[in-house]
Amino acid sequence: MQRRLLLILAAACALSGNAYAQQIIRLSTTTSTENSGLLAHLLPAFEAGTNSKVHVISVGTGKALELSKNGDVDVTLVHARSAEDKFVADGWGIDRRDVMYNDFIVVGPPGDPSGIKGGRDVLAAFRKLAGGPAKFISRGDNSGTDIMEKAYWKQAGAQPAGAQYVSAGLGMGEVLNMAAEMGGYTLTDRATYGVYQAKTGLALMVEGDQRMFNPYGIIATNPARHPGVNYKGARQLIDWITSPEGQAKIAQFRPGGQQLFFPSAKPD
Repeated sequence: MQRRLLLILAAACALSGNAYAQQIIRLSTTTSTENSGLLAHLLPAFEAGTNSKVHVISVGTGKALELSKNGDVDVTLVHARSAEDKFVADGWGIDRRDVMYNDFIVVGPPGDPSGIKGGRDVLAAFRKLAGGPAKFISRGDNSGTDIMEKAYWKQAGAQPAGAQYVSAGLGMGEVLNMAAEMGGYTLTDRATYGVYQAKTGLALMVEGDQRMFNPYGIIATNPARHPGVNYKGARQLIDWITSPEGQAKIAQFRPGGQQLFFPSAKPD
């Protein structure tokens, strides 16, 4: 009986020791990587190989970078290159690496009341949307998608007025649901649309414009600004997701048989 008790205690101590040794890595990232299911596909392999647990905070790119700037996360995975470059130049992040890319698309009601379906010029489509009868649903959350949308309106020289323009302040999945409910159009990343297409019934309207290219980068929070961050863990995640193994896992993510993200990491 005593021997059995000692064995149980030893096993409990071993389990406790393993749990204690497991490192926590805090990751802020965009809603597209979470909503699409990509992180659920990627992270278990990384966690198992590094005895880590990645705590994911899924928000828009602007908020994801802000969390890193404040030292609230160890690493951030986002998609707004100009904002990323400024973030690094200002000294808040280090070790930025290309990870993957997909593209933006415009989606809307199957009846296409604004007449943009089949177009490959995003600015021409936005001009039609600005004067069209249907609503446009904007993320309105300073996400990478929101930043790109605002740039398109500026370049197009027009924007829907009044109630025709709905600034939701929500994530991509919620905005797609809103667009479906309101019979409106929206700009979305292709990955999130792929997951929500069946449930929303929204149709693909515009794709293929090179201005709709959507690259993703990963950046470590600068430990010189925030000594308490887990820089070692951040570098482990950066190195893994840009490694041949991590890049292959990205390419293998094909919900419904469709590849939603394309690896783009460059060798060191």
